[in-house]
Amino acid sequence: MKAVSKIEGQAAPLDRANVDTDQIIPKQFLKSIRRTGFGDYLFDGWRFQDEGQLGMTPNERALNRDFVLNQPQYQGASILLARDNFGCGSSREHAVWALLEFGFDCVIAPSFADIFHNNCFKNGLLPVVLPEAQVAALFEQVQADPDTRIDVDLQAQTVSVIGGASYGFEIDPQRKQKLLRGLDDVQLTLQDAQQIRDFEAGYAKRRPWLYAEGGNAS
Repeated sequence: MKAVSKIEGQAAPLDRANVDTDQIIPKQFLKSIRRTGFGDYLFDGWRFQDEGQLGMTPNERALNRDFVLNQPQYQGASILLARDNFGCGSSREHAVWALLEFGFDCVIAPSFADIFHNNCFKNGLLPVVLPEAQVAALFEQVQADPDTRIDVDLQAQTVSVIGGASYGFEIDPQRKQKLLRGLDDVQLTLQDAQQIRDFEAGYAKRRPWLYAEGGNAS
């Protein structure tokens, strides 16, 4: 998992509340447990006018030119602005994978569904919660001027419009450190790999019958 510290770039305004995970990545594309291959199908039902099949590329599809992510002024955005309850619905982790592979490093919204919120931290996508009025102000700024640059500073816990307003946000300290260090749960555990090996070696010496071939723990 890559480390997250500062994210500076354009923002794409997805002006919809209660966006669920089936809208983020529809169920027909969830045929792989690998973390790649989902970005082409992000918001599939909104980005395209035809029904896609797994393996098709965006170049083979009929684009919905009215959808925000297809509009030229928002191409290359690394920050997604969203409304209340983003990521609701089923618990599919693929929703986060699709957002990351499409190019988003951060989602800013007034609220997130709990499981989606947790999955973001497990995969290196920064979810920033701001009051609804502040999110509305960011929407207004970005919609009026798509070239607006936004700086998200995880260390300082701030979201700043370059040359404009700045807002602070809260984040769990442990989750913040994991993102700053680029560690998921497994990588965090492996930081203590030597202590784990030492414990296992000592445990085997204290209870050798558990490790003997054909041994009986009773």
